[in-house]
Amino acid sequence: MLGLLYDIHGNLIALDAVLDEAGREGIDRWLLGGDYGVGSPWPRETLARLRELPSATWIRGNGERWLFDPPADPPEVKEVYARFRGDLAPDEQQWLFDLPRQAELDRVLYVHGSPLADDQTFDVEPHEDDERLLAGVHDKAVVFGHSHLQFQRPGPNGTYLVNPGSVGSPRHGEPNAAWGLRTDRGDFELRRTGYDTERAAAAFRALGGPFGEFSAHRIETGSD
Repeated sequence: MLGLLYDIHGNLIALDAVLDEAGREGIDRWLLGGDYGVGSPWPRETLARLRELPSATWIRGNGERWLFDPPADPPEVKEVYARFRGDLAPDEQQWLFDLPRQAELDRVLYVHGSPLADDQTFDVEPHEDDERLLAGVHDKAVVFGHSHLQFQRPGPNGTYLVNPGSVGSPRHGEPNAAWGLRTDRGDFELRRTGYDTERAAAAFRALGGPFGEFSAHRIETGSD
């Protein structure tokens, strides 16, 4: 089975809880979907933990791209990256930036946001923009993250859209970690795992400032 981990955002406590549960599932391969650890209490520790996973395929999220290519708007993003980028060594930053933007395993396409862009993604409900975001992809499953909303549904042109949700910073309205797996039968299962959100939120709040408070609130509530 293939485990699907997206949008961990350096929440090591959530990641450890998910990996503990996944270890009882017989997962022997991993797809790591980006936004790993910049701007968190545990950026290096998160990467080290992920590197212990067997047969892991890594792709780049917008968070890794923003190490060298942050957006001009909103300005808070540039401020956060200016503050936290130095938590990783220069060679580590370059390695993350150089990760591939997508991967295809067993005829499933894995991206961070969408085939079109790492910071543009699909809605929970069908939307007229779906075809544009697919950028010509058809007749296959597409797994993605970025929105931190867990769902799966059919898409246009013979596609099937799967968002495993966010391990470390969910927006599905529950204070738990969201992830997924692809079974040996080829179907997708979406999972949610409880963990010590109080401890995790306290660590993010200790980062200080609006970003620390925002991150802690999302962990505590599973929403913005």
